[in-house]
Amino acid sequence: MTTDHRAGFVAVIGRPNVGKSTLVNALVGRKIVITSSHPNTTRNPIRGIISRPNFQMILVDTPGIHKPKTLLGTRLNAMVQENLESVDAALLCLPADEAIGAGDEYIVKQLGHIRHLYIAVTKVDLSKQDVLIAKLTEVSDFIDKTGINVDEIIPISAKNLEQTDLLLELLVKALPSSPSLYPEDIDTDQAAELHITELIREAAIQDLYEELPHSVMVTIEEMSKREGKNFFDIHATIHVERDSQKSIIIGPQGSRLKDIGMRARASIETFLDAKSYLGLHVKVSKEWQRDPKALARLGFTE
Repeated sequence: MTTDHRAGFVAVIGRPNVGKSTLVNALVGRKIVITSSHPNTTRNPIRGIISRPNFQMILVDTPGIHKPKTLLGTRLNAMVQENLESVDAALLCLPADEAIGAGDEYIVKQLGHIRHLYIAVTKVDLSKQDVLIAKLTEVSDFIDKTGINVDEIIPISAKNLEQTDLLLELLVKALPSSPSLYPEDIDTDQAAELHITELIREAAIQDLYEELPHSVMVTIEEMSKREGKNFFDIHATIHVERDSQKSIIIGPQGSRLKDIGMRARASIETFLDAKSYLGLHVKVSKEWQRDPKALARLGFTE
């Protein structure tokens, strides 16, 4: 480690579905956060750890800040607020293909205590040059309107890794002088079981529509490694809120649940670098998003 070593936390924030998780995965260099076209896919702050000879950056991928419709939404927003209290910098994601709105103004109002704020204009691969220029003007007007102090504005494409190295280089400047805060051979502090539940949820919500993706939650009931073998036995429960949702998840003659299991098992085996058996059960946990006791059992405490 060099004498001029930096280490610290950077919160990646923004409205739902603005590319936060895709960006974190791109910067870390490996998929540590599930992604989906559905808003509010991220439900737990997940730390991605980037270690280099001269710095260690801990990226905190946060749930999208939004106007909550359920108790779960309220607790997700609270998680974001809690994580913002202890970071060295924040990276606000504003997608190039969407207008800046009231939700973005609400977010920046929560950032008064942040010493270093960066703005990433995400998804630039979806915009033509003239649209991107207009977007950067809109961002400049947004900064003037809200009165926020911004260190840098960086247009990026996490999908194409366009300017992600530059973004990393700029963010390092906000980190304080410090030795590494985590072991340098890990790229996330997320427990293996939690990541596996997320991989199963990612497979379960694929191709779902309307409110059903928000009603899906996964818990691990049992996970063990077979003695003397690189093989895991995993039993998990997919929770939904209504009987009709259970029928959709299972599908005709169990066809959809079988597809979920196949997709999830492939992702799990890549993550574990091991073979596995995955047993899935679907359970109706009525209105769990609005039930304080159910939320507490599923890990969403106040």
